[in-house]
Amino acid sequence: MIFWTSFLAAIRLLVSGSPEVWPVIWLSLQVSGIATLIATVIGVPLGYLLGVSRFGGRAALMLLVNTAMGFPPIVVGLIVYIAISRSGPVGYLNLLYTPTAMVIAQVIIGAPLVIGVTTASVAGVSRDIRLQVRALGASRMQETMAVLAESRTGVMAAVIAGFGGVISEVGAVMLVGGNIEGRTRVMTTSIWFWTQYGDFGRALAWAIILIGIALVVNAVLTISQNASVVYET
Repeated sequence: MIFWTSFLAAIRLLVSGSPEVWPVIWLSLQVSGIATLIATVIGVPLGYLLGVSRFGGRAALMLLVNTAMGFPPIVVGLIVYIAISRSGPVGYLNLLYTPTAMVIAQVIIGAPLVIGVTTASVAGVSRDIRLQVRALGASRMQETMAVLAESRTGVMAAVIAGFGGVISEVGAVMLVGGNIEGRTRVMTTSIWFWTQYGDFGRALAWAIILIGIALVVNAVLTISQNASVVYET
């Protein structure tokens, strides 16, 4: 059965120590990890502002965020590709077909997810909490931290959503990274490569590795999220 043989092949790939395997896994985690971190740094503050603020044009901004959350990754890759290609506005930076270009594309994919989920989480915090904190003489920063602490499980869910959105993405990183062996090949593009090559067993083995690693990382994030709930209670 192909699924069983692919599972065994995945185990062999992991224990073989082949230079074809672990550098790909490491680059995948490096690119997606950095992209998730940047998306979090950008997305949580913006999500907080959208969650607590009421101003003209907020509805339009939320529409843009919600649309961006479902933006096709291949379109994001195309936009980034055009921007960093030789004839693009920042082509002089020579970012095309580099891990940096892949990070940029994944940040654009992940940030709206973080913003959207954080906004919903922060908006669900009772306004009374902010009023109580202000009455105690808290600064604006202290008020912000109090609201984020109250909504920390939702903020962690935003990080999980952002990571899930970028670790599984293939279209954008394929366009801007080029799937160059030893330089920009990651787990998702490895699946694409072996599928195109006709080796479905090896492609499925990489799929199993990707799912397994994503499961482990998300488990760690979920445990952290649950720990915050226990601490809160």
